[in-house]
Amino acid sequence: MVSFLILSGALFLSWNSPKKKPVRTMNQDAWVDSIMNSMSPRQRIGQLFMVAAYSNKGEKHVKEIEELITKHGIGGLIFFQGGPVRQAILTNKYQALSNVPLFIAMDAEWGLGMRLDSVISFPKQMTLGAITDNKYIYKMGKEVARQCRRLGVQVNFAPCVDVNSNPNNPVIGMRSFGEDKVNVANKGIAYMKGMQDNFVLPTAKHFPGHGDTETDSHHTLPVINHGLQRLTDIEMYPFRQLIKDSVMGVLVGHIHVPALDNTPNRATTLSPHVVTNILKKELGFHGLIFTDALNMKGVSSFYKPGEVDVHALIAGNDVLLFPENVPVAIGKIEKAIENKQLTQEDIDQRVRKILRAKYWAGLDQLTPVVVKNLYEDLNSTAARAVQQELYEKAITVVFNDDQLIPLKYPDTTTIASVSIGREKGNTFQEMLSKYANVAHFAVANKNADEAVYDALLNELKKFEVVIVGVQNTNIFNNKDYGISENSRKFIKKLQASTKTIVCVFGNPYSLKFFATSPNLLCAYEDNEVTYKVVPQILFGGVQATGRLPVSVGKEIAINSGFDTNPYVKRLRYAYPENAGMDGATLRQIDSIALKAIADKATPGCQVIAVKNGTVVFDKAYGHLTYDKKEPVTSNTLYDIASISKVAGTLQAIMFLQERDLIDLNKKASYYLPELKNTNKEDLVIKDILTHQAGLIPFLPHWKRTLDTSGFNKCYYSPEKSDTFCRLVVPGLYCINTIEDSLWKWTIESDLLPKPVLKKNKKGKVEKRADKHAYVYSDLGFYILKRIAEKVLEQPLDEFLQQNFFDPLGLNTVTYCPLGKFPLNQIAPTEEDKYFRKALIRGTVHDQGAALLGGVAGHAGMFSNANDLAVIMQMNLQKGFYGGTRYFLPKTVPYFAEKHFENNRRGLGWDKPEPDGNGPTSDYASPNTFGHTGFTGTAAWADPDQELVYIFLSNRVFPDAGNQKLIKGGVRTKIQDVLYKAILNYNTDKRITLK
Repeated sequence: MVSFLILSGALFLSWNSPKKKPVRTMNQDAWVDSIMNSMSPRQRIGQLFMVAAYSNKGEKHVKEIEELITKHGIGGLIFFQGGPVRQAILTNKYQALSNVPLFIAMDAEWGLGMRLDSVISFPKQMTLGAITDNKYIYKMGKEVARQCRRLGVQVNFAPCVDVNSNPNNPVIGMRSFGEDKVNVANKGIAYMKGMQDNFVLPTAKHFPGHGDTETDSHHTLPVINHGLQRLTDIEMYPFRQLIKDSVMGVLVGHIHVPALDNTPNRATTLSPHVVTNILKKELGFHGLIFTDALNMKGVSSFYKPGEVDVHALIAGNDVLLFPENVPVAIGKIEKAIENKQLTQEDIDQRVRKILRAKYWAGLDQLTPVVVKNLYEDLNSTAARAVQQELYEKAITVVFNDDQLIPLKYPDTTTIASVSIGREKGNTFQEMLSKYANVAHFAVANKNADEAVYDALLNELKKFEVVIVGVQNTNIFNNKDYGISENSRKFIKKLQASTKTIVCVFGNPYSLKFFATSPNLLCAYEDNEVTYKVVPQILFGGVQATGRLPVSVGKEIAINSGFDTNPYVKRLRYAYPENAGMDGATLRQIDSIALKAIADKATPGCQVIAVKNGTVVFDKAYGHLTYDKKEPVTSNTLYDIASISKVAGTLQAIMFLQERDLIDLNKKASYYLPELKNTNKEDLVIKDILTHQAGLIPFLPHWKRTLDTSGFNKCYYSPEKSDTFCRLVVPGLYCINTIEDSLWKWTIESDLLPKPVLKKNKKGKVEKRADKHAYVYSDLGFYILKRIAEKVLEQPLDEFLQQNFFDPLGLNTVTYCPLGKFPLNQIAPTEEDKYFRKALIRGTVHDQGAALLGGVAGHAGMFSNANDLAVIMQMNLQKGFYGGTRYFLPKTVPYFAEKHFENNRRGLGWDKPEPDGNGPTSDYASPNTFGHTGFTGTAAWADPDQELVYIFLSNRVFPDAGNQKLIKGGVRTKIQDVLYKAILNYNTDKRITLK
């Protein structure tokens, strides 16, 4: 923090920060004296001016700024529109021309994006006003400071600490933290400290308070007619508090306040009583005082260029912001000194204050702005993490009368969404679909006729809950905030017929239109981030804790809001830094995935990483095939192959075991009498789950269904019928009794010999082990599926759909996706030239599972990465997800632990190899569990790091013999990056992959 020492009326700034101090070649006083001694009286006057600069104007504007620097020695620039790289280049150019380092400033209340393209914006201050914990406001100030410093900016004209007590205020509104003076002050302090602790000079504005006006000082001089007591108690309260907390800058607004200065048409900016007597003397402010822009009509309507500058200095201001004519103003100031309206001592005192502030900001050690990677640095995932976290903490559940939020049962509740003002399928609706099977509707033209809305009402009657997104709004009261009367009527009618959640993406004052809505959410702003966050609040991925910072008429009180249930534990979608990972490190995944595609290890893939319940990485790469016609998207379904064992069959086995419906220590023949009197009579379920039951790895059942001419007509038909009803591939159906045949052949299969423990001298076996060695086998899951279906008295796929997939809100996880999803949403697997003689797309790749019609114990499931991540997250959370307990807390950990020596496996789950070089990253903890799939897939959960990793690909296209993905270790290399991103988040030394 910066501390102030007031000596002889001068401002001294001392370093008092945990950050590393800059290397100084001389102390502050020596540097200031050296600069002062180098300047003529006229050049010192030049230091008082901060001129408007743009990086989107032509060479003429650049030349004008250069002339003001070289001929008139201006002290600073305030940049407005343009782009960050262009501004950086101009900043370097202008600083190089100036004899005294320039103060570079911006009016960046919600970050650099307020003024520049290609840079993110943080929430507006009204949105921040809803946040209940001010530490997040400090984080924003810190990040805004980082970005300013990175761009060569030392002054930010923020925070705005006007108390917005007038809902019709046309100039402040969303720029204020709200109508409560204490909330405004506390948040202003937090924002100020975030910047000031990181060496960007903040300015509290617009003194003495611009919150209760109905005109805009850009166009006229607003008048505030409150008495002195009210002004002291309300308007000036935040300024008083920030001054107590050592704010370094204050900006005076262009308003006329007769109670403070009744001189006709005199703005407070030009009032000696307001600036000197009240701000300096009564409030004890000794930092830098900036005028508001002197080209604004609030002052320029009453004074000629140059005259207003003189009046501003006489009033007591230090820095003249946005002067209309610098040469004329300098001349007028020199004349005022001659006329003794001002003294040279007045000027020198101000210049010394400015120079001390420049020294504090490090301008004595000025270095050029580095243009390389500037865009990336300003738009880092760390910055976006701060941005999203702020919106998460602000969004407010105003009413929750029906206790709908968070929505808990997507399987038993029919849900629709309506976007008003945006096209169907926008980000808001896409995010809703990550949580549930939501039917989407839209009225893109919010001004549509009433008949359009009435027709939609008829379609929505069949849904139990309708989520309405009021989108494409604006901030203007006189334009009804962009919310049409017909849309408002529609919402009232809808609420009368079905349970409705109204989500208003806009100014909180617009809630006046929805004051009777029983379930109402305020998102404050209309942008892609709020579209992304609101669905997470609706479904419990994020807890709502915001409170309204303003009252809305008599119907909605200030501080209205409800905390939602924090224990729902659905996935949150944010950025690596939101969950303790380094985003820069995660970018290494791009190069690994793209190299794999370039090497033709796979045509494309999906990668998802979840840390601490937050999806921190979610990308799709490449195409469905090498012809590059169809790109992979996040909605692409992949055949997950053997992951079906754990994501499907094992879920049923765990369900049965914890209910004592099966005993893992019993023999499979106890549940399947047909195994008795066979070589499989003594197979114990626990051994089957750990692949040490002696089962051979696989059986090519399909070969027994062919004859010399190809497909044996006893088993196959090109036409579907009651007899041939199992789809193998389009145009080929298998006999409905084939499962019995496969089961008979499985039972008849040989067992592997038990390992030899002892041989005699002649090499003859004298003793074998009691148990079989670990040998991975598909056949065990043929048996486990059979047990599950017999005990459940229900087909496996139906059971999983009803008890897991639907309740979890999964949209893509399924068996037999062909016909359920468009073909272009399903990645093809192999060009099968030996069995089915066709491209396998939409039917299962595994031959045995294909004969079973696509539903098998060892294979058959399709999914996108997101839905598979949900299944793994539920298991990582010990069987709890979305407010529902699927397993007892002890179940998944019991199945996921290692049970036997010399066998890395858990019960069903695969695990890391203890000595490394296994199926996982060597960084994975021993408690990690998951599985891989033949088609080029992986799903892993590490409880120690609360980390879920999903990799989906179709590496078997067009030929399953392609081993490049496996030999290149692509899946484990990507998993390595995840662990390094965790480590790098907490260290200054970056680990890079070789």
